[in-house]
Amino acid sequence: MDELTRLRELRADAPAPDRAALAPGRALLTDAIAGRNRRTRRLRADWRIASLGAVVAITAAALFITQIVDATAPRHGHLAARTHGPDLSSPAAALGQAADFLERQKTPPEPRPDQWVYKREMGGTVTTRRSLYSRPGPPPPTNMVRSAQDTPQDTWTKYDDKALEKAPNISHPYTPSQLHRIAGALPKAPQDLLAELRRLNPTNEEIFAGADSKDDRSFRTALALLEESYAVPPNALARVYQALATVEGVKVIDHLVRDASGREVIAVTRDMVPSKSRLEIFINPKDYSYAGYREVTTETHKIHHGGVHPSQTQYRGDVLNDLARIDTAIVDADREMP
Repeated sequence: MDELTRLRELRADAPAPDRAALAPGRALLTDAIAGRNRRTRRLRADWRIASLGAVVAITAAALFITQIVDATAPRHGHLAARTHGPDLSSPAAALGQAADFLERQKTPPEPRPDQWVYKREMGGTVTTRRSLYSRPGPPPPTNMVRSAQDTPQDTWTKYDDKALEKAPNISHPYTPSQLHRIAGALPKAPQDLLAELRRLNPTNEEIFAGADSKDDRSFRTALALLEESYAVPPNALARVYQALATVEGVKVIDHLVRDASGREVIAVTRDMVPSKSRLEIFINPKDYSYAGYREVTTETHKIHHGGVHPSQTQYRGDVLNDLARIDTAIVDADREMP
């Protein structure tokens, strides 16, 4: 931290002097420069007094400039608020700041039934073993079969797809138009909202059995909705963020992290006990939109497939999924670029 920043914070509450209060000092300074004041000429002989005067003058100038240039800056609160960056001091702070921003946004008109949702994403299920932890020696071999997405992928989804409503996809059971209605009707109370998300996204009880199954499902179902957040109005997304902050075990990384596309994003995380992994939800720090997710193994363990496929080992730190949402837009036709 430089001296001017420290001085600004220490003197944030100092009132700005008016012109009348500055007039006598201004006159003395003018006289000193012109050499018309004999007392000033005598003081020049003492370098110590001259140095003190210089320090006072510089300090006064710094205060004056600070009050002019930084007049609109917040005077109190977290440093991130002063620099207009995300507050990553806690999940409540980060998600609360995101919710406050979204609540101030104007809700766009709902897309027409004949329009399409365009998405550009990068990443997906990881093919080669990548670890967030450093381990000596070469990476261990793996027999996992992965589908890779090393370049941006463009997809289009019909906004109001009646055929999908009649035969829903198990991975994406709702059309964008359905999600728009669902999100708009979500309760305001965080616990009620999370209960509704769990009801709308039934989960395999065998996978999520355990003491933390309710919180695991709350976090995963919130992610399931965020993955479809292109159909969620800003005020509804704000309520989801507020509810997400109340899930037991939720944390926020105290610095921005890089997603699969290389962008810096906010990472809201939770250790998922049954699956021995950490799920990271990414949020864009500029507009607080959903930006993707990542899943990382938290302990080495074997996965068994009931004899259908050979068992496989997941090592601590393996990145299992890493998806970045780069762009989304509403377009008028399939394959149309925004």
